[in-house]
Amino acid sequence: MLNSAALGFVVLLSAVEAATNERVNYDYYKYHSMPEISKWMTQIAQNHSEVVTIMDYGQTYEKRNISLLKIGLSTGERKKAIWMDCGIHAREWIAPAFCQYFVSQILQTYKTDPKMEEMMKNMDFYVTPVLNVDGYLYSWKDNNTRLWRKNRSPGPPGCKCDGTDLNRNFDANWGTVGVSSDCCSNTYCGSDRVSEPEAQAVASFVGSRKEDILCFLTIHSYSQLLLIPYGNPNFIAPNQDELMEVGLAAAEAIKAVHGKIYKVGTSPAVLYANSGSSRDWARMQGIPFAYTFELRDNGTFGFELPENQIQPTCEEAYSGALHIVNYVHDKTFKGPMDGAGATAAAALWTVLLAVGVTSASM
Repeated sequence: MLNSAALGFVVLLSAVEAATNERVNYDYYKYHSMPEISKWMTQIAQNHSEVVTIMDYGQTYEKRNISLLKIGLSTGERKKAIWMDCGIHAREWIAPAFCQYFVSQILQTYKTDPKMEEMMKNMDFYVTPVLNVDGYLYSWKDNNTRLWRKNRSPGPPGCKCDGTDLNRNFDANWGTVGVSSDCCSNTYCGSDRVSEPEAQAVASFVGSRKEDILCFLTIHSYSQLLLIPYGNPNFIAPNQDELMEVGLAAAEAIKAVHGKIYKVGTSPAVLYANSGSSRDWARMQGIPFAYTFELRDNGTFGFELPENQIQPTCEEAYSGALHIVNYVHDKTFKGPMDGAGATAAAALWTVLLAVGVTSASM
């Protein structure tokens, strides 16, 4: 019989082997179609059944399931959670690529890193690799549809154009700034607040768990930004100073990986005013930390980021996201710490872990 140390080594070896096989069998540094991503989700849930389950939490306009991966160690108790969604805008292919990378990294890390294991015990991660499933599928159709942004619901009566901008459809100062009432516009906000089934799915799932969700991360491209609430310049988040402090430290963690600079601020300050975003909606629901990541680049390739930039983009964004998650976790479970101390401690651990994970995965 194996003693406990030997048994532990066997379990660890099996986990490493499974992670290695996953990386060999699935290329995280190329763009994947929706069927490939769905198959990957199923495989991830099978390979890591002790910590991963697939949850369907809504349907698109074209009646496709909207699914997430729930990742965390079972404790038998109600847990806090981190939300992450990717692919709310169909053409931003680097976003789903990042969600897949993020999942692979935390699953690769938690059995060997005590801090990640602790976070898995205390929190669940809800990760939606592709929120706008219909739009994403449509963007893969041909070169003419590659830059499609919206979902695929029909416009109002008399409109010749399809689709609503899902990130203008949430009940957060809906329809006030940075939107269009023209149904053919890329920023068409819909016929009413939360009129779209994809927005309804997020609002229902997250809204029913808003007391448990500590952080809401929504991943976009491009422009290399970390955006905090609110998109309407007439509103200020009650914890704006802390959101900025954590965001700036996350940007430093990003810069430490490959030298890329991400600006941090409200959308009106560093990009443009907008309303009806999921980020703003999450903050208005009382979720204390809400960020939009705008990944690479700054416009050279825009929404058509080459595949050779997927790996560095994901590595740096992972470091930034990890910093935010680590900060939120420690603030919740380790008691109050002065802002500078908490940020410094989180930043140090984030950079060390990200460097270690990056080295192991290259």
